[in-house]
Amino acid sequence: MFIQTEQTPNPASLKFLPGCEVMIRGTAEFTEAAKASPSPLAEQLFKLDGVTGVFLGSDFVTVTKNDAASWPQLKPLVLAVIMEHFTTGKPVMTDEHLQNAGHASSATGEDSEVVKQIKELLDTRIRPVVAQDGGDIVFHSFEDGVVYLFMRGACAGCPSSTATLKSGIENLLKHFVPEVNEVRAVN
Repeated sequence: MFIQTEQTPNPASLKFLPGCEVMIRGTAEFTEAAKASPSPLAEQLFKLDGVTGVFLGSDFVTVTKNDAASWPQLKPLVLAVIMEHFTTGKPVMTDEHLQNAGHASSATGEDSEVVKQIKELLDTRIRPVVAQDGGDIVFHSFEDGVVYLFMRGACAGCPSSTATLKSGIENLLKHFVPEVNEVRAVN
């Protein structure tokens, strides 16, 4: 098995491409070891000293490290865990209902036309680009002209995420959806 790695805009995160499907549908993010039990892969990665986050995408795994860890020392260990996981055929997720298939739903379960437009633009123009960088952006809500988004994977904590949010995503949404005045990240 050959696993490729790619840099992300976030220097604390690396994207690992095992050359096979990682998630059947949706994504999953784990930001602490105590909550990684639904994923045997994430659990093993958190056992490595310095790992602070694991994001699972359709065909990639993004690993985030703390400031004390260095990629030259941590990267081979992460590669070994990922290779061992996929060559033994273990499941990536044991609790499939915890996967995040997409955006938050409105309180009534019915999205307005504006929210439908926002979600469609996110799905078709923004999320595929962000996935290339090892992350994801998920719709949270739309209130009083402000779109609230979750930044996940390599996007969370990335130094350039504010610029991406304001210069890229906000401008695109404002252009196509006149009701949008601003875009903000939600923690």
